[in-house]
Amino acid sequence: MRKMNKLKSGVNYIAALLVLSIILFSGCSNNNATVSTDRVAGITERVSFQETTELADQETTGNNKHLKKSNSGIPKYSGEPYVAVNNNVPEFKINEITDKSFENYSTLDSLGRCQVATASVGKDIMPKEKRESISSVKPTGWHFVKYDNVEGKILYNRCHLIGYQLTGENVNEKNLITGTRYMNVDGMLPFENMVTDYVKETGNHVMYRVTPVFEGNDLVARGVKMEGYSVEDKGKSISFNVFCYNVQPGITIDYSTGDSRLSDEKSTTTNTGNSKTEYILNLNSHKFHLPECSGVKRMSESNKGKYTGNRQDLIDQGYEPCGMCNP
Repeated sequence: MRKMNKLKSGVNYIAALLVLSIILFSGCSNNNATVSTDRVAGITERVSFQETTELADQETTGNNKHLKKSNSGIPKYSGEPYVAVNNNVPEFKINEITDKSFENYSTLDSLGRCQVATASVGKDIMPKEKRESISSVKPTGWHFVKYDNVEGKILYNRCHLIGYQLTGENVNEKNLITGTRYMNVDGMLPFENMVTDYVKETGNHVMYRVTPVFEGNDLVARGVKMEGYSVEDKGKSISFNVFCYNVQPGITIDYSTGDSRLSDEKSTTTNTGNSKTEYILNLNSHKFHLPECSGVKRMSESNKGKYTGNRQDLIDQGYEPCGMCNP
């Protein structure tokens, strides 16, 4: 009798295995495999949005994990407005890169500070309306203070993480931080111009991410990490990973509060543009480029001109520097 029960149990076990095998086998038919592939494609397409949002959810009292990683290995400011990070190689994951335009701004942390801002910049999300005032936004650490040794005299700007010219995002507290004029103009603007010019000239997309880097409970960021990657040509035209210092030469900043004072340091001198250099002119757009700029290759011969002289003379004649090569 016991042998019969064991035999029946064995038969039932084998039958159950056969049924399970049939179910699994039928689930691997070609039709179902196609559906599964489509689902994976859809999930991959949404990952960049999901992962960017998750960065805001990784909040701590200070910075989120991405910010802590960004702050590692950054040298102290030594006179240049920005420095390359990770050998200037952007750190986007494969599933974050998309040729579909989008923009995403993380929620403020518990101290009211901005976090990561990410976009796939395309012509379709660039601004089409006149820029409005942003004076109503007061980011953490904001002070209105003037110094005679600061260009324009006003120390702090309301700095867009993702520049207005890229996405048209303006009065958004999730996209504005307290930043020095030096960081805004000398650090961030050249990269914003580079991306803008490239997207407008090619119609392609650029993955773009800006991460403000705070220390501890500071209300003012020590700087911002900026990453850019041209999507359609896999980074051949645009590829950078830099840290822009939130400093102002000649001014000492208390990053915990945003207070500031004149320092004993002498302001760094700017390039006067008196040295003679060879430039390539676009006679149609009135922009000037370095000879090795990728924009020169796309320029028609009829619009191309050569000029050897100093930079300021070209600007005085109404020409604008290219945003990609930043001559």
